[in-house]
Amino acid sequence: MKKQMIKDLKIGDEVETQALVLEANKTAFSSPHRSGEHFLKLTLGDVSGRVKAVMWDPPAGNEAVQQDDLVFVRGSVSDYHGPQVVVADLRKLDPSKVNRAFFQAVSERDPSEMMAELKIIIDQDVKDRNLKSLLEEFFADSEFEGLYATAPAARTIHHNCVGGLLEHTLEVIAICRNLAVLYPGRINLELLLTGAILHDIGKIEEYRQDSISFDFTDRGKLIGHISIGKEMLNNKLAKLKDFPEPLMMELEHMMLSHHGQREWGSPEVPKTIHAFALFHADLVSARMNQFVKIMEKHGPESGDWTEWDRFLERSIFIRPANDPGSEQDY
Repeated sequence: MKKQMIKDLKIGDEVETQALVLEANKTAFSSPHRSGEHFLKLTLGDVSGRVKAVMWDPPAGNEAVQQDDLVFVRGSVSDYHGPQVVVADLRKLDPSKVNRAFFQAVSERDPSEMMAELKIIIDQDVKDRNLKSLLEEFFADSEFEGLYATAPAARTIHHNCVGGLLEHTLEVIAICRNLAVLYPGRINLELLLTGAILHDIGKIEEYRQDSISFDFTDRGKLIGHISIGKEMLNNKLAKLKDFPEPLMMELEHMMLSHHGQREWGSPEVPKTIHAFALFHADLVSARMNQFVKIMEKHGPESGDWTEWDRFLERSIFIRPANDPGSEQDY
């Protein structure tokens, strides 16, 4: 049977396809005659998108479904504040017998190619012996390197794909280079590049490597990648006995402040030019990736405006490619 892609489901369609369970919540019926019974609220997805679903009589016991299960779904698409799949039949599938490419996005760039690019940067652009020794301490660990090359940068918001962390890191590095050119004598490029390479290392422990939906680990939920990353940094620094304390403190601050604002999860706000530059490079990479993903999913038949995105808090205007005005000079 041909796979129906989530993005192609329309109100009125019959559904018989495979899907990944992104969310699964048992909800009690409010009706008195079904007191004590539950229905299932779901979010189903694949690489093309996600859709809400509901199942009035869900399977129980060993057949009960939960987040990260791959399932066969049979039902129909109704209209409930937008498309919603009303599920008639739901069966768990053996993940080893399902084509994961339908459900787990992969970076368009080859991870080994990206890792080779990163190592050239470390080798050629980081000359300071302390910073180079620190980076070599990390990447001499083959397990760390393997996780760094395949980890996502996020679960849903940006670069949420296999290799996403590495792709995001290389973008942050490119932006940092340009900032250093704009502010010569103010920015130490080697320090900024080191911060860019290490700022998100905690994500290799924040997300489950075996999860198709990049679910959080317990450690990721309880501690978070910023604190995990600082702990990893401090463990490596402890092995470098002569590492200068001011340099250590600057790197720690860059790690702790790279989300920019406390309400965005940063224990501190950026208070050095390197931390400030890293925060903005990180933010630009993330936001541009969000923009591009929304634009790529928007079909020309849907008009010039995308749907409202709750993360960016806006709709995006996309001028049709065949509109002469889209090629005008500004």
